[in-house]
Amino acid sequence: MSTIPQEPFAVTVYPATAERWPDIELLFGPKGAYAGCWCMFWRLNRAEFKSLKGEGTKAVLKTMTENNDVAGVLAYVDEKPVGWCSVSPRHEYAALENSRILKRVDDTPVWSVVCFFVAKPFRQKGIMAKLLKGAVAFAEQQGAAVIEGYPIDMQCEKLVGQTLGSYAGYMGVAAAFREVGFVEVANASETQRIMRYTTAQAK
Repeated sequence: MSTIPQEPFAVTVYPATAERWPDIELLFGPKGAYAGCWCMFWRLNRAEFKSLKGEGTKAVLKTMTENNDVAGVLAYVDEKPVGWCSVSPRHEYAALENSRILKRVDDTPVWSVVCFFVAKPFRQKGIMAKLLKGAVAFAEQQGAAVIEGYPIDMQCEKLVGQTLGSYAGYMGVAAAFREVGFVEVANASETQRIMRYTTAQAK
């Protein structure tokens, strides 16, 4: 980004449909957001991810997007992409389904929010909450009754006073989830929460 607008700035969020692939590519850059991940760490099983990481994972996301198999939502400021959030039905995330730490709380069908990526100049400016609201709206439009997230809780005793690095917080921070209306339903670990948002579909 050559220039950053003064705050407060308007943020719009859209589903990552086929015509927005160039924006995903621009936002993620040559490193694919996080070290060649291209937001496939949770979507593929571990063996697939390891073998495809880099150009292979990029190809998977590109194919999904160009087929309008929407893998997430994009945030824009002044029509430029500044953030990404991955959201899909939980069963589409193979590694998540196999996770012992983030195992299913119950049999409720849920959509899952598993990843955020925000352009460096726009971090800590409220983009995560905007993305989360957009992800909830998209999931609800697709018929989701419950949306689930797995954020780090910076208010927990172990992390009070610490600064969370961008990679460590890629699944989100609990404060943003609380702001949007998510509630805690379980502790995945001492620092990580399982949180849910119940949409109008379930009421």
